[in-house]
This record gives sequence, C-alpha cells and structure tokens, in this order.
Amino acid sequence: QVQLVESGGGLVQPGGSLRLSCAASGKIFIINDMGWYRQAPEKQRELVAAFTSGGTTNYAESVKGRFTISRGNAKNTVYLQMNSLKPEDTAVYYCHLRQVRDDYWGQGTQVTVSS
Repeated sequence: QVQLVESGGGLVQPGGSLRLSCAASGKIFIINDMGWYRQAPEKQRELVAAFTSGGTTNYAESVKGRFTISRGNAKNTVYLQMNSLKPEDTAVYYCHLRQVRDDYWGQGTQVTVSS
C-alpha cells in the first residue's frame, strides 16, 4: 500500500500565497505520475499540476503563471507553491500518485481564498 500525507492548506486572502506539501510512503517501487488535483463544491475533481512519467509537467490553464509544482530531494515528495490566489482557487486539494495502473490519493487539504 501507498500512503500520501498532505499539509499546508488554510485560509488566505485574495492575492496571497500558500505552499502545499505531499509526502508518499509505503510500497513505492516506481512513480509514474505525481501531482495535485482539486475539487470545489459541486464540481468535478480536476488536475492542477503534475509530473508525468514522460518527464513533462502539466498545469491547468487557470493556474499557469501562478502555481508551481516542484519535487523534494526525495522523489516521493511534491510541493505546490500557489501565488496570486483567487477566490475561484477555493477547493479541497488532493495529492495523487500513479504507480503502474494503481492510483493513490491523499486525504485532501482545504484551501479557502476569501477576504
């Protein structure tokens, strides 16, 4: 089994910044994709940013230029630096890891952007 533990969510004013962290542990022998998704109330879960097995980094159009995904020295850790936050960024953010054909999710961390 693989466990993902997220941290760093919270309440921030519009224009502010937050940094999310995700650490993966357990039976990890390969990481195909790893990154962040989010789900706002009454909306589908959507990709925010992720590293892919092909060596690319994908971002949602709505966060390009504002959010940056990065990896720690240990490849099983990812971060999401979120700048210039907007109210529409409010959602539960989930860390995701794909190992071959298995998908793993963290418990989610709430990000609320409000004045």
